[in-house]
Amino acid sequence: MRLHIIIASLAAMTLSLGSCKLGQKYVRPDMSLPENLGVTVTTDTFSIADLGWWDIYTDTILQRLIKQTMEHNKDLRIADARIKELAARKRIEFAGLFPEINGSFYAQKEGLNYGGDNFKNDPEYGLKAAMSWELDLWGNKRWANERGKAQFMAGIENRRALTMSLVADVAQAYYELVALDQELAIVKQTLEARRESVRLAKLRFEGGLTSETAYQQAQVEYARTATRVPVLERDIAMKENEISFIAGEFPSGIERSSRINMRLPEELPVGIPSTLLERRPDIRAAEQNLIAANAAVGVAYTNRFPRLALTGQFGVESEEFSNLFKSPMHFLSASLLGPLFDMGRRQSAYRAQQAVYEQECYAYEKVVLNAFKEVRDAIVAYNKARDIYETMAQLVHASKTNMDLAQLQYINGVIGYIDVLDAQRSYFDAQVGLSNAALYKRLAMVQLYKALGGGW
Repeated sequence: MRLHIIIASLAAMTLSLGSCKLGQKYVRPDMSLPENLGVTVTTDTFSIADLGWWDIYTDTILQRLIKQTMEHNKDLRIADARIKELAARKRIEFAGLFPEINGSFYAQKEGLNYGGDNFKNDPEYGLKAAMSWELDLWGNKRWANERGKAQFMAGIENRRALTMSLVADVAQAYYELVALDQELAIVKQTLEARRESVRLAKLRFEGGLTSETAYQQAQVEYARTATRVPVLERDIAMKENEISFIAGEFPSGIERSSRINMRLPEELPVGIPSTLLERRPDIRAAEQNLIAANAAVGVAYTNRFPRLALTGQFGVESEEFSNLFKSPMHFLSASLLGPLFDMGRRQSAYRAQQAVYEQECYAYEKVVLNAFKEVRDAIVAYNKARDIYETMAQLVHASKTNMDLAQLQYINGVIGYIDVLDAQRSYFDAQVGLSNAALYKRLAMVQLYKALGGGW
């Protein structure tokens, strides 16, 4: 009975120390955030990232591709399985807070013959329930449970960050594919014009109006333009394969719109700096990793203190099976295990975990800095994309006027064919540049939306 009192007293003491959790509580690193995200025209807390990706990417074909990616992308499926693993591991850490109870039934028969002439059987039957419980005196298991929860949450945030990246990747690849189509159309249109130039140069050469050099130059320019067709067709096929891979499908042709009209507003709300920390899943994942590292420090710290374990067996035990349930038994014990000498192993483990936590602090700060850098870069790119497009449109208009004038002067014999070729090349380059400028506008929107944490 005295043992019962001792164990009950220990259990009561443990419960009274339930709030005893040694170690440093997690505090988010204090970083002096900039006053704005690169713009001073608005301080509204609303951000374009608060909109769903379907509100940003209104092209129905692109929406279908993104949905297909969300369903079949293999990296997402791996992330889902990783979350399941972390959820199970979190449950393991949580279960460590409670007693473990096992049951057993055994039957054994032992023959004894002391002296060689006194043989007898010594059977034994038992039905027992065994309990073991390591009391969480210092918070060791609670720290482990907190670490498991943080790792689980980090897995969820990593999955969200992956979703955000995939949405941006699909949109970018789709816009690049449409741009390649438009560039191929420009090349084919230019190729037709080059073919007509060859025909006219041949007629003028055969009519004695120009030398053979002009005719050969026209053929060279036609051949140079023709070489771009298979290159672009190759790039288009590879871009289609890239989109199929991201979408988790085998390579196939990708349906797309012939032209995308994207109206970019004059100003986009980007929100305030503090919301970026809460919105971007990669920042939240980095913070969860930091929380897990801090909890691991708590585990290593509390590992240096003694541990109290309770064990007990309750059941029935008898030498005759018929009397089994008439023979109750119990066994209770308590053990206190504390480190006396380990050559500094536990202290070194604690210091090592502190160093890991320090690394995670710097990693978190790096993620935050990178997020603000991406936002500032995206804002600059977005603000300049419109200016680039407008200047390229002016260049296309001027190049077209110059080419038409050069062709007219060549026909009238005022200038040579070299001047016509220069004008044609300038117009062709300007057309391709305008197509790329339109692509840059779309990609600037994609990158800004992603940088602000939109898309998951």
